[in-house]
Amino acid sequence: MSRMDDQRSGRVVRMLRQRRGWRQVDLASLAGCSQSLVSLIERGHLDRISLRRLRRVLAALDAWSSLEVRWRGPDLDRLLDARHARIVDAVAARLRMAGWTVEVEVTYSEFGERGSFDLLAFHPRLGVVLAVEVKTELVSVEATLRKLDEKERLAATVALKRFGWQARSVSRLLVIAEGPTARRRVQRHAALFSRAFPARNVAVRRWLRKPVGRLSGLWFFSDSNGRSGKSDRRRPDRVRGPNSAGDTNAIAE
Repeated sequence: MSRMDDQRSGRVVRMLRQRRGWRQVDLASLAGCSQSLVSLIERGHLDRISLRRLRRVLAALDAWSSLEVRWRGPDLDRLLDARHARIVDAVAARLRMAGWTVEVEVTYSEFGERGSFDLLAFHPRLGVVLAVEVKTELVSVEATLRKLDEKERLAATVALKRFGWQARSVSRLLVIAEGPTARRRVQRHAALFSRAFPARNVAVRRWLRKPVGRLSGLWFFSDSNGRSGKSDRRRPDRVRGPNSAGDTNAIAE
């Protein structure tokens, strides 16, 4: 973030505070920080405070910040798209190996609702349709869940119209690129994700091999070695943490 952006953010904080008729000390009390820290923010010295403290001050004002990483203009979009495509292809390959028929980037327009399935899969023997959403980064939890709910609801209709697949049941799968940031994001909304996606990595992989019953699953997918939540045991230089005996979010096989 540039110095000019920092100063603009500081002015926004000051205006929001003044709009409520608060003193700096009032905002500091609500945010659980010092008055001097609020002063630093309002004067645009964001490089001297942590992102966590800034977000606490903003939350006290019913505001929030969105961190945007920029790199070489449009090259960053191509880089992100490439990783997304790589994960989509890898998940599609895993599904096909398990006996699924898979279509990639399936667009739809039904009842005024428009979008596209990253993957739409069908298990011909059991008549299961699976809507798959792939995320390389989880920007908005609410928007992601809302859109996946829509796709799950429309999946049987789209599958029949586009490919003639007769769905006996519909399941859904959210695939998130493996990484500590994604894990923390999901953990921050643990209750919400537990309700929406009770099945996790190991349970998901087991279900994909034998899709009996309805799945609502979340799969942390590693695009580095094609496996999710497991280290490459052939690499002796990889050190695993104390919880590495298994995926803490997975159901043991």
